[in-house]
Amino acid sequence: MLPVSSAAGVLRGSSLQRPRRVGQRAKLRACFAVANCRSLTFHSAQLADERHARSSFKCSKSSQSAQSSKFASIHSHCAYQFPRRGSEQAIMGGDDRSPSRGKDRSRSRDEKRKDSRSPSRSRSRNKKPEDHGVDTMKITDDDAAFILGKGGRTKEKISKVSGAEIELFERDLILEIRGSKLCRRRAKKYCKGVMDQRTGPVNVTQNDDDDDDLTMINVPQEAVGFVTGRAGNFLRTIEEEWNTLMFFCEVDGSRGRGKDYEKLAIFGTVRARRGAELKVLSAVETKVPGYFDKIRNEVVDRDKGKGEDGTWGTDTMTFQDDELSYALGKQGGTRKKLEKASGAVVQYVGQVALFSGEKHLRKKAKEYMKWLFDQLEGPVYVNGWEDRDDCTVVDVPSECIGYVTGARRAALGNMEEEWGTLMFFMNKEAQNGGGKGARGGRGTSEQLAIFGARRSRRGAELKIMSAVETKSPGVFTRGVREKFTDERGFATDRFVLKDDELSYALGKEGATRKKLELASGSILQYVGHVAFIAGDLKERKRCKQFIDWLLAQRRGSVTVSDVADREDCTEMHIPENCKGWVTGNRGSELRRVEQATGTFMFMALDRHGEERLLIFSANSGSKTADGGRMHAERLINEMVQEKLRGDSRGRSRSDSRRRGGGGRRDSRRRSNSRRRSPSRRRDSRSRSRR
Repeated sequence: MLPVSSAAGVLRGSSLQRPRRVGQRAKLRACFAVANCRSLTFHSAQLADERHARSSFKCSKSSQSAQSSKFASIHSHCAYQFPRRGSEQAIMGGDDRSPSRGKDRSRSRDEKRKDSRSPSRSRSRNKKPEDHGVDTMKITDDDAAFILGKGGRTKEKISKVSGAEIELFERDLILEIRGSKLCRRRAKKYCKGVMDQRTGPVNVTQNDDDDDDLTMINVPQEAVGFVTGRAGNFLRTIEEEWNTLMFFCEVDGSRGRGKDYEKLAIFGTVRARRGAELKVLSAVETKVPGYFDKIRNEVVDRDKGKGEDGTWGTDTMTFQDDELSYALGKQGGTRKKLEKASGAVVQYVGQVALFSGEKHLRKKAKEYMKWLFDQLEGPVYVNGWEDRDDCTVVDVPSECIGYVTGARRAALGNMEEEWGTLMFFMNKEAQNGGGKGARGGRGTSEQLAIFGARRSRRGAELKIMSAVETKSPGVFTRGVREKFTDERGFATDRFVLKDDELSYALGKEGATRKKLELASGSILQYVGHVAFIAGDLKERKRCKQFIDWLLAQRRGSVTVSDVADREDCTEMHIPENCKGWVTGNRGSELRRVEQATGTFMFMALDRHGEERLLIFSANSGSKTADGGRMHAERLINEMVQEKLRGDSRGRSRSDSRRRGGGGRRDSRRRSNSRRRSPSRRRDSRSRSRR
């Protein structure tokens, strides 16, 4: 058996690579120090894509500079990660299978498939533009740390805003930028702006730096600190909310100190820039009242005629003092609700409401605002709702209205917030003279109108149906049969669950249902004993399969023979001595990771009867961001390394969890609150002697 230091491949994520120099073997020992106590063998594998190998080589590059604290966050990714689906690596420690057997099986599997879940593979499936290419930038040590950002977030942000793929090669201090010509130019411009922030002000000019992605606004000096926030937190919050990049930059060759204002550059799409701009102006108006009136025409006319259909624009509405608080809602909830439901950008600057977006979106937003205020006068009825493409109506029995609405409209408001819809009860008779809020007696119903995007309306509708069915069983499920459709677009399937199946598929406080819904990317709701699955064909099939696997786990081990062609799965082979540690007591550790990452995970047998961990999610995730399969994989790797470290130091399970568990409580140990105190134990022993 070969020692770890002579390993032929380095595992990182889903890929392998070979060390380019013999001298690197010693450096690899730092990455694999965790496993020094184990007897591990790595079998080399042939890489199918040279570009993927270059990207993967970042791990070994990071190991060379392990002494530098500046890139400690990168080095954490260089720790040993276990091979995923079908790779030729075999982990021999604690396994009674022969090396040749494991190697042959791995090779046969690898010849038939390659890792379809790797980021590079999934991206390559997308059709690339004709001008797709690669640019490189040489950077300094300090610039690399600035571009990477905390946990790699700055690099990810630049990549999202520009639309380009960005890879940082730390050893060579080179940035590799992939994408169309326009995306690459934008990415280089953003990287330059981030690097300039380290040494001084950013120099941005409207003519030279505008690739149809720039908005520049003047911020009064007395409001600059308020807009920036402590340590730049407010600007970072706006960037994350609207997916933009924002810099304070020079004005006429100087930073603006001693001048009346500073210029703020906002980069992103037209909608993202407008959302960030209006949020900044709202903050400025709070600090400098009346400033918006001076620049109102400039703001309203900006980007007019742009957008997908050339109808982009901004409409305004002026409020009175008492109206503004109602339109804003608790913690801005009403404004956010109108924004999500209409699809337009809705923001209040002083006493003025601004609606930005395409013409049909602005029209919806203004209609929703009108209906909102009409409810103050009495019942509202929307004539011709049947012909609208943004409306769904549910008949709610009168005896269920209070249950659906909740105290002070809390339940209905939570549904609006969850699904991004606008909901209110319509009463045509009351509007025509039946009295304010007149409602029928038992056996009658009222119409609940739901406004928003199609997917959001369906999610809210199913939740309303579930609530009504809980209060009055049979209203929506009496006589309902199973239905499955091959409709490729958005549709709804349904099937009936038994009593024991329903409780198992629902989980505590609906946790299992939410997990399956999030991992599959579909809408899953239980209305009585009927499961409704809404989404496109791929999402519906994925969700139904997840439910089948979940229910099969009650009867024993689940066999999932092959996941080679799945784009929603990551396969991980866990060492035998780490499986109990990774799964936890009754699967508690896996459930914790599922909740943190929005995935569906379980141990399953392959066609050879070998057990491995499968991580399912429509969201592949990223190397640094939270959520998705890659995040779950990182957490599982951390748990495996923690277990190996504990074994190498000769500590017990409880000791290792207590010292290095990252804040997790060992579910296998008795809690402190349940342990007897020494005095109580002595008392019990003395009583037993008597």
